[in-house]
Amino acid sequence: MAMTIVYEVGKNLYVNITNKCPCSCTFCIRKNGDGAYGSDSLWLEHEPSVQEVTDALEKHDYKKYDEIVFCGYGEPTQRLDTLLKTAEFIKKNNGPSVRINTNGLSDLIHNEPTAQKLQGVVDIVSISLNAGTKEEYLKVTRPSFGECSYEAMKKFASDCKKYVPKVIFTVVDVIGEKEIEAARQTADELGIPLRVRKYES
Repeated sequence: MAMTIVYEVGKNLYVNITNKCPCSCTFCIRKNGDGAYGSDSLWLEHEPSVQEVTDALEKHDYKKYDEIVFCGYGEPTQRLDTLLKTAEFIKKNNGPSVRINTNGLSDLIHNEPTAQKLQGVVDIVSISLNAGTKEEYLKVTRPSFGECSYEAMKKFASDCKKYVPKVIFTVVDVIGEKEIEAARQTADELGIPLRVRKYES
């Protein structure tokens, strides 16, 4: 069976380019099965090339969607070069808005500042804040980079504001009202809107 590189969610088209992720979030949808939002399995047999990704986009008539969203079963910035080249392809061909759903640890993954690379090809960056405090963030997100992850994620978010038209934080509703309120305070301090997402089981 062909692997799922792109899949439809409402009026958006999602792009699945990797299964790698430096986090092991306690509420990760990967713990519940092979797919998400009614898709087929999102486990990739191999990481698709830029050509495979653009071919998959064209087969799905990508220009008819409201957004192209880089979000699959892994952290899309793990393959930043593939992400950027694909986003450039979308923009050069007058495609729709491009969004990245990310854990915000791109700088740690690549050991350098990366937000500026998104300029001109990414319209929205949605960052999983996950919790309202560093302690709770580390407990819930369980990043492989350890304690530095929380500050790195916040710095990446602040940097993105300089280069990307829209930056948002997200949390899932299962973390509870107290943590949601703490997350809102953190988001307000950084001048970034917070969206509370319904947990998809």
